[in-house]
Amino acid sequence: MKKILLYTLVISLTVSACQQRFLDLSPKAAYTDNTYFQTDAQFKQAVTAAYAPLLDLMNNDFYLSEMRSDNTFYQSALANRGTAFVFRENISDFKDGATNSYTAAEWQYLYQIISRANIVISRLKTASGLPAASVNSYDGQSKFLRAFAYFKLVRLFGGVPLFVDEVKDANSAFLPRASVEQVYQHIIADANDAIRELNVPAKFPQTGEATKGSATVLLADVMVTLQRWAEAETLLATLPTMGYGLNADYASAFLPTNKNSKESLFEVQYLDGTTTGTTPNTLSFNFLPRSTNTTLLTGVAINNSGAAGVNTPTSDLISAYEPSDKRLEASIGITEGTYSASNLFTFSAVKSVVGYTTTPAGRVAVPYIKKYLHAPLSALTGSADNFPIYRYAEALLLLAEAQNEQGKSPLVALNTVRSRAGLPSVQAADQATLRQLILHERRVELAFENKRWYDLIRSSTAIATLNAFGEKIKAQANYLPADGRMVTPFRLLFPIPAAEVGLNPLLTQNLGY
Repeated sequence: MKKILLYTLVISLTVSACQQRFLDLSPKAAYTDNTYFQTDAQFKQAVTAAYAPLLDLMNNDFYLSEMRSDNTFYQSALANRGTAFVFRENISDFKDGATNSYTAAEWQYLYQIISRANIVISRLKTASGLPAASVNSYDGQSKFLRAFAYFKLVRLFGGVPLFVDEVKDANSAFLPRASVEQVYQHIIADANDAIRELNVPAKFPQTGEATKGSATVLLADVMVTLQRWAEAETLLATLPTMGYGLNADYASAFLPTNKNSKESLFEVQYLDGTTTGTTPNTLSFNFLPRSTNTTLLTGVAINNSGAAGVNTPTSDLISAYEPSDKRLEASIGITEGTYSASNLFTFSAVKSVVGYTTTPAGRVAVPYIKKYLHAPLSALTGSADNFPIYRYAEALLLLAEAQNEQGKSPLVALNTVRSRAGLPSVQAADQATLRQLILHERRVELAFENKRWYDLIRSSTAIATLNAFGEKIKAQANYLPADGRMVTPFRLLFPIPAAEVGLNPLLTQNLGY
């Protein structure tokens, strides 16, 4: 595949002739369910279609991950109480319920990936004439995507329906929830198959397809989550031999001109522009203050007032960066301006976050995510910035964690990440101290990459950390509800979407919802 553009697959390509009989329901030029999955090119298109929901997923995922954590929050939108605004805020405030449309969207996009992957996996079993290399590639990519989707689902919702075959009738479309253990067993099996079937990158930059490295780091992440430390360490130790490594400069990992570099283990592919087939990334618009004109930051006049003002960096995160940490400047910026009575922002100046202390009279200072904003943008529709799912820097921090939990020294892996950031090496310390240092390093290295919520959950620090943060952020932002940002144990899982429970009588709801 040349750069994956993630076109939506259209299987029914009907071409009707003018003299076609009225009752000719299957035109001769039409693809049917039984005739499409025949050629290598057709399977390649089907696999590409399985990647496509990742685009929509990333437009939604930060609500359920980064904004659920202490890394970001939302800006005031009291002048607009539309459902979309309220639902977004409710997730951040831990006041969301089973009818929240953003939770439902997350479920939908993940199962779209699973459904499309299942079709490819199932049809490959009966395909004939395909080269063995193609079969392995398509099966491996599909199983990586299916494992990725189930890994996200099980951490967000707990046990979920486990679809492992193509759904062909109504009876197979409704399943009860599998146990958490059963879901993880399937994730591990899929990831192992993907590791066996996929190749290492042929060169850098990569094509954007999932590789053996993608599946390896996914499985290592699963093993760390399950506290199977030795298995995680063994997996992670194989990545350097595949050619992966850190870029010399932290910020370069996110440049549109440096996509799929040696640091990239897997990233969601975007292509800016307005022509048919382009898939621009709109996230950088949404992560700015709501405004009718963002030219000062984007280089083009964009009205982002309908969807922006979300995922705003917190002062708690900003203060977590050590002095001289290069990642702060690369990740966060400050914009000064004023708000109207409708909570719309007029930009006046752009400032560095490093050492920022004084805001001019009559203005307010708002931090914004700089990591994915590379102006000037080429079009009003979005940017070319890819979204990172796994980077080699995270692999090093997973390795450090796995080593530390086994009583081994994590200092080489940990300090490799810190050295690139311009920070001094961590010295030997006890296991508990190093555990906190590694968690902290993950927070600042992986900020805005949708990792923090999961880190807090698996480290069993979510409730204490987020309740303390809740009191702090409510004192800073007086528009937050007094009963918001209060985390109780049942909130560590999201509700199963009400529409799914209503449609499938075999589904049960998570406790508390």
